[in-house]
Amino acid sequence: MVQAGDATRTAADVVVVGGGGAGLAAASAAAELGRHVILLEKNPDLGGSTAWSVGSVSATCTPHQIGKGIKDCPEHHLEDLMRFSGELVHRDNLSLARVLTENTSAMFRWLLAMGLVFVGPFPEPPHRQPRMHNVLPNSKAFPYLLGRHCRGLGVDIRLNVRADQLIADAGRITGVAATLPDGRRHDFIAQGGVVLAGGDFSASRELKAKYASEEVAAVDAVNPTSTGDGIRMALERGAVVVNGDHLRGPIMRFVPPLRPKLIQRLPPLHPLTLAMRWSFDHLPAWLLRPFLMSFLTTALAPSHDLFRHGAILVDMDGVRFADERNRPDRAAAKRRGGMAFIVFDKLVADQFSSWPNFISTAPAVGYAYLDDYRRTRRDIFHRAGTLAELAARMDVPRDGFEKTVADYNAGKEVHGASVRGTRPAVAVPPFYALGPAKAYIIFTNGGLKVTERLEVVNAAGAVIPGLYAAGSNGQGGMLLEGHGHHLGWAFVSGRIAGRHAALSARKASLIG
Repeated sequence: MVQAGDATRTAADVVVVGGGGAGLAAASAAAELGRHVILLEKNPDLGGSTAWSVGSVSATCTPHQIGKGIKDCPEHHLEDLMRFSGELVHRDNLSLARVLTENTSAMFRWLLAMGLVFVGPFPEPPHRQPRMHNVLPNSKAFPYLLGRHCRGLGVDIRLNVRADQLIADAGRITGVAATLPDGRRHDFIAQGGVVLAGGDFSASRELKAKYASEEVAAVDAVNPTSTGDGIRMALERGAVVVNGDHLRGPIMRFVPPLRPKLIQRLPPLHPLTLAMRWSFDHLPAWLLRPFLMSFLTTALAPSHDLFRHGAILVDMDGVRFADERNRPDRAAAKRRGGMAFIVFDKLVADQFSSWPNFISTAPAVGYAYLDDYRRTRRDIFHRAGTLAELAARMDVPRDGFEKTVADYNAGKEVHGASVRGTRPAVAVPPFYALGPAKAYIIFTNGGLKVTERLEVVNAAGAVIPGLYAAGSNGQGGMLLEGHGHHLGWAFVSGRIAGRHAALSARKASLIG
């Protein structure tokens, strides 16, 4: 370490910003080529949004597919991925989508080599073949095993270090100015390049307002640390964002339990994950169901079919505020805390106790019905013989709650909420409430414009030398609809960006 003005400096071949899936993939790819790599992560732990995910990776020509006799190819994957985009396909980035689909097989085998264990593949239309693979025991296995791999390669991982701005010399990005855990400034100099892998901007009010809307800007993110630091720093150096207005949310999800569920606490130990995979492949569904439901009911979205069958939404004051059949998530986002309860009676409860009416679903895992929430999420399950008792269990004002239900039953339009119409009244005891559910922005899809080598480019289309981006930072306009594509892109793009940054470092050393 040498002194440079009022800041200390540390030099490396490659500096990676962000310790989620994309950053760990980039760091490992560069280190595998023999480069000295420093990875900066602002949080106390690795993982980023990767650790918040369901843990699905969509890939083709995997050992899992081959073992089940599934014949697949990247070309079909690309065609199906474009079908997910629907009427927005003209806004998708076909060239980057091709980079993704052509590299999923190698990426998936790389993950397996790290010790990760998956179940699947599972079907998800319009995929013509089952391609979705789910990690075991949970998504925290990614940072745990990839972080271990990076440390084994000698990657210098710095936690609790916040990247503040990019350092440039004669137009080339040469490093990152950061803040250390003790508050001191520190410059990390990169001979080959900087890889931005700092996640999306779902928690940045400023960037959401700039690219989406003020309404969206006020909605909280699922991951509160997704503040778009990498994108902000790149913008300061002339980069541009593509499809910044495209995001997932607001979407209501039940608030997570105060204590993590068992499946969230399980360590990704290889014997355990292999045993879990065997169980998924061989044990009957009824035996696995209690375990699966513990995962399924943790923090997933309620089905809007509840509202079509007669459930209503009330806010934390017990007041109904919306037409539940018309974008209720956006309406909930404007209430106090962005939270609401789903209220219904015995008639709806009976309907949502079995197929085809479910409370929640997760891809390839299963369906959760009312009784599943009663068993596994008693903190958000409320049942009472009267509306007054239900209000007490929900901790909302009794008088206002009873009035809002009475007004709904009478067909009155109050507080901007729609009339009941042909939906049944909430009148048959016992009465139920699920919640609170909170409206979130799940993720933003706006990413920096990049080349197929993951080099960041400016508004004129010229490469910004020394700057690469991966994952959400390097999404380049891709929409990545369907499960398993965001994680797939994190690992694929991270590997490509890290490799090219490492090769740039090699070239610079030869010139020097």
